[in-house]
Amino acid sequence: MYTVVGVTFKEAGKIYYFDPKDIELVVGDNVIVETSRGTEFGEVVIPAHEVNEEEIVSPLKEVQRKVTSSDIKKKQKNEEDEEEAFDICLRKIKEHGLPMKLIDVEYTFDRNKVIFYFTADGRVDFRELVKDLAAIFKTRIELRQIGVRDEAKMVGGLGPCGRQLCCETMLRDFEPISIKMAKAQNLSLNPAKISGICGRLMCCLKYECDNYKKTKKEMPNVGDEVETDIGTGEITKLNVVKETVTVNLGDDDRIEVPVDEIDEVEENKD
Repeated sequence: MYTVVGVTFKEAGKIYYFDPKDIELVVGDNVIVETSRGTEFGEVVIPAHEVNEEEIVSPLKEVQRKVTSSDIKKKQKNEEDEEEAFDICLRKIKEHGLPMKLIDVEYTFDRNKVIFYFTADGRVDFRELVKDLAAIFKTRIELRQIGVRDEAKMVGGLGPCGRQLCCETMLRDFEPISIKMAKAQNLSLNPAKISGICGRLMCCLKYECDNYKKTKKEMPNVGDEVETDIGTGEITKLNVVKETVTVNLGDDDRIEVPVDEIDEVEENKD
């Protein structure tokens, strides 16, 4: 067993495990850690706890220290310089006429590297751009092509629900989303209604899908003949959220009834 703390480097970013050594850390503490990218400024989001060996990536790196006031000033300076680097890179992309869209710029905490995130429809030959940027910033340059879901996470915005995007605020990893999830929830299959601002199926389709499937298994099917307090009829619609069914009693006389008030449901399902 290993004692670790969970650290992230961006809001709603992926969580990485580090050895806290003898440093007392609580959720919300900012720390300096060594990563494969170099020294980084992170935030503790999971307190010290024990995990099995298979849950860590060896070798387990250590937390170097809690941040100091100088570390905070350095991070603020990096963020200011990132804005300037963004403008410079935009100008260079235009000069080279490259078919790419710059999304974000990030300095590693130790300033050993500047990472430029971009989207493009295909492969982009940015070798000359890298040479120009390296000559300007005098450090290592990395251009990283990302997908539309990562772009939405970085840029942020409001979803169809009116709230901040889930990927921006709480989703640390993207999970596969399928059209079957929309069908299981009886949602409209109109792409405009089930797609996020990234153009992909909305991540929230997955949130309640398992509950819908579980509840639907315990409900009768559309077309079943059931008996209610005021007569026998055929089920024409299910409301999984309210756990009710709409029953056609004949002559277009329809009523909405809770599932637990229907008799002989199981017999009709056989």
